[in-house]
Amino acid sequence: MSRLLDQPGGVTYAAAGVSIAAGEDAVSRIAARVASTARPEVVGAIGGFAGLFALDVARYRAPVLVASADGVGTKLEVARRVGRYDTIGLDLVAMLVDDLVCVGAEPLFLLDYVALGALDPARLEEVVGGVVEGCRRAGVALLGGETAEHGGVMAPDEMDVAGFAVGVVERGRELGPERVAAGDVLVGLASPGLRSNGYTLVRRVFEDADLDGPAWPGAPRSLGEELLAPSVIYAPGVVAVRDAVGESLHAAAHVTGGGIVGNVARVLSGSLDAVIAMGSFETPEIFFEIQRRGPVSAEEMVRVFNCGLGMVLVLAPTAVEAALVGARDAGLDASVIGEVRQGHGAVVLT
Repeated sequence: MSRLLDQPGGVTYAAAGVSIAAGEDAVSRIAARVASTARPEVVGAIGGFAGLFALDVARYRAPVLVASADGVGTKLEVARRVGRYDTIGLDLVAMLVDDLVCVGAEPLFLLDYVALGALDPARLEEVVGGVVEGCRRAGVALLGGETAEHGGVMAPDEMDVAGFAVGVVERGRELGPERVAAGDVLVGLASPGLRSNGYTLVRRVFEDADLDGPAWPGAPRSLGEELLAPSVIYAPGVVAVRDAVGESLHAAAHVTGGGIVGNVARVLSGSLDAVIAMGSFETPEIFFEIQRRGPVSAEEMVRVFNCGLGMVLVLAPTAVEAALVGARDAGLDASVIGEVRQGHGAVVLT
């Protein structure tokens, strides 16, 4: 048997940059909140080495698990500058679960990962509180996660947030380009703000701006508040639409990095175009302010940002009215924004 040396010492883990006591405090602060997201399939409680989820296989003939991984990106730098972290967790959940529904999956559970330069239990509680609220809105369980204190590697006020989510879809019911046909209708789900994408450009544009001042002349809130506005979580609404119209929902495009052009193109085959009428939906004022402050061209804006469209659904024409009702009943602002035509795999903005 090996034996440790019996000698006095002055170097501690805390002195090196990791506080075990702060970690224990953080877990005690968030445990009850995390437990509030549990679904019936969750087995056990937070605190184990891994999370357990009992998939109800009786609901499916051939269940396919679907996984996604994402982060919040440099929106975290805005949160650091403002000193507010309560919306960041909502962004994380949205980025994860809204990717899952694009292949037709029902989101089931999520795990988060938070890396910090120095563990402040109150700040971590703020971040995880947002994740918990996002999970509630999305109907997913926060099955577990990891908090890593990177003392000596990250600055004390630095943070990074990432996550991983899993959903399930019946084999043969996946959404995607192979279902899309000429004549399909495009329904847009509105985004009232930037969500969590393009913030490297946003921070460049507003590099010297006063985050406490109005977002634009006459704006109802500050620039910092506007830039930290949380992402809409579309997943429950898309699931509701799928339940309402069934196989008539052919595809869904989550408008994240790559903007309208790059993401809608992902649901097209090489012989089809998506024609979108830019005047058919509202573009929030923050996007025009980015253009003015940059200046940023219209072409660059639609390549980077959602410009007011957070999700685009591709539907058979006969299902459009039912889809609009289903989305609106789920609290989403939905409208017809265009159609699919024969073409060459392009997104055409008119």
